[in-house]
Amino acid sequence: MLLVFGLTAVFRTVSEGTFHCPQCGGDRAYRRRAGRRWFSVFFVPMVPLWRLGHAVECRTCRARFPASALRTPTAQQMAETLAAGMRAAAALVLRAGDPSDAAARARAIATVTGYGEPGYDAAAVDADLALRRIFLEQEVVAAGAQLAVEAKEWFLAQAVRIGLADGPLGDGERQALHLVADLLGMSPAYALGVIVTTEGASR
Repeated sequence: MLLVFGLTAVFRTVSEGTFHCPQCGGDRAYRRRAGRRWFSVFFVPMVPLWRLGHAVECRTCRARFPASALRTPTAQQMAETLAAGMRAAAALVLRAGDPSDAAARARAIATVTGYGEPGYDAAAVDADLALRRIFLEQEVVAAGAQLAVEAKEWFLAQAVRIGLADGPLGDGERQALHLVADLLGMSPAYALGVIVTTEGASR
């Protein structure tokens, strides 16, 4: 009787979701596959051998990538991170000025809404103002990690306009804005330039 022995790779799906496909260049559905080598008889897996690790397979182009590909944020995740970062920056600036000022709050709501939070309202402002400072700072840091240099400048300028909504910037507001800039990864000199330029444009 002729027996056919061999090694066979068997993959199974362990999770599914959406990721940024490096080959497609956009958000795509994926499945994460775990592989294992088997000893086979007549091409039928019989004895499990060594593990082959995990791979991420794009459901659109079928290309496979290492599991580290899932670390790249999707467009939706980036949008959510930026909106959360602006909410946090607005709260830090409002706290440093007059959190009850109607003009400043209205400006904060308009700015955060423009960053992709259509349901952001006065109640949300109050909720953000009650958050711990360390949490707010972490949200700004996460947003800064997604932004190019020009986008950081625009982000900071929007925060400056929130501070200016209730009048000239106070010392506390300036400190808060420099903190936001530092959390974004901007140098003190660069931050000062953006703050002064935005002040000048508002006059």
